[in-house]
Amino acid sequence: MPPLPTTRRHLAPAIHQRLKTRLAPAVLVRGPRQIGKTTAQLQVIQDLLKDGVDPRGLFRVQCDDLSTLRNLEESILRLVDWFEGSILGETLNDAAARGRPTFIFLDEAQNLPDWAPQLKSLVDSSRTQVVVTDSSALRLEMGRDSLAGRITTIEAGSLSLTEIGQFHGLDVGAPFLNDNGLEPLSKPEFWRELREYGIALGPSRNQAFEWFLERGGYPLVHQKAEVAWAQLADQLNETVIRRVILHDLRVGERGRKRDAALLENVFRMACLYVGQAPLAASLAREAQRVLGANVGPQRISHYLQFLGDTLLLRLVQPLEIRLKRRRGSAKICLADHGLRASWLQEIVPIAPAPLQQQPHLSAMAGHIAESVVGATLATISGLDLAHIPASAEQPEVDFVLTVGTRRIPLEVKNQRRIDPLRDTEGIRTFLEKAVNDAPFGIVVTLTDEASVADPRIVTLPLSSLMLLR
Repeated sequence: MPPLPTTRRHLAPAIHQRLKTRLAPAVLVRGPRQIGKTTAQLQVIQDLLKDGVDPRGLFRVQCDDLSTLRNLEESILRLVDWFEGSILGETLNDAAARGRPTFIFLDEAQNLPDWAPQLKSLVDSSRTQVVVTDSSALRLEMGRDSLAGRITTIEAGSLSLTEIGQFHGLDVGAPFLNDNGLEPLSKPEFWRELREYGIALGPSRNQAFEWFLERGGYPLVHQKAEVAWAQLADQLNETVIRRVILHDLRVGERGRKRDAALLENVFRMACLYVGQAPLAASLAREAQRVLGANVGPQRISHYLQFLGDTLLLRLVQPLEIRLKRRRGSAKICLADHGLRASWLQEIVPIAPAPLQQQPHLSAMAGHIAESVVGATLATISGLDLAHIPASAEQPEVDFVLTVGTRRIPLEVKNQRRIDPLRDTEGIRTFLEKAVNDAPFGIVVTLTDEASVADPRIVTLPLSSLMLLR
């Protein structure tokens, strides 16, 4: 294998844990480009070899951009046939019967035609374990139905604070939320303990958070900490954003009809309206002004959804209760705020000290903080995340976490002081409606000192929230 970095994301142990528990025969690692999925896959292989697994029982295929594989009929199954006959020396089932484990690693398998039915056939007919990485939810959704019950998914976002600390040789502890279920999120004690955990880690947490605010959470920008941000920003634009616009643009039935200039402009608008839920009609009017073309709201919505499918951004939908959908637009949360800084060539401070020097940027900093919260929560596998637009009956609530039958409202207030009435109105209104089954609420603040006297509301700063993962 190529030389691997000594620093490790939490993805590698998460993959190991899913392989060990065998919740499903296939493990899917899903996340945007360049966040370390391939490296984690290689590190898992490295670990298996160190643990004594026969190298002939490990088979890895890089499926991205290989035209030969795309032109091969039932390419995954034919590759496995070759592996059994030429390397393993027996069938996967014969190996399993003799206690000889086998592992198949498919990197970006969704680039291959009919990959999902082939993967289904493979895991249904043989006792092997498969690890698949994916950078395109669009291609994944094309085959998810046939894989129901056969995959367990790991949501991979940008680096967490604990991982950023590792990249800089700083111990920021372990992720506070274990990879074994969402039940703790439904208990206020868990969030209070997270707040105290963050306070205990104070200096190291704050330093890692400062690095995150300066450069975002892509591994590249922390592996190359000595390189100027301007150079790194160009690299992010080239390898992440333009790669999606140029490479993923043609995916799907309507791929040939997509307009690269419009897609680029929609991503620019997503950066400008980050942390907000703009109406598609408003974005369409803005696109018409910029491009001088007749662009309708439906097309804008389609392009936003496409960007969401590429995982460059997360679209948080309005909350539905009892099959009644609230009217409103999706909230835009970027995969990483560093993408906004690189694409717009604009750095907005979120931390307390810089904000004091540039108070005119406070509103935009609040929106970016809201996007960071959304992106963080969206990478917790299995968590149902929504938001509530303002209405006559209910003030706006930034996010609602659904765990089982429980709903937890969460507000983002990127400020030093919290007004106990004005800043908690949305949460209090939500808590008081029995239909919501909401036992408590959360306010994400700027500092540890900001608090609310209401015992139903837990406060903690954004830096501590990011210690979840």
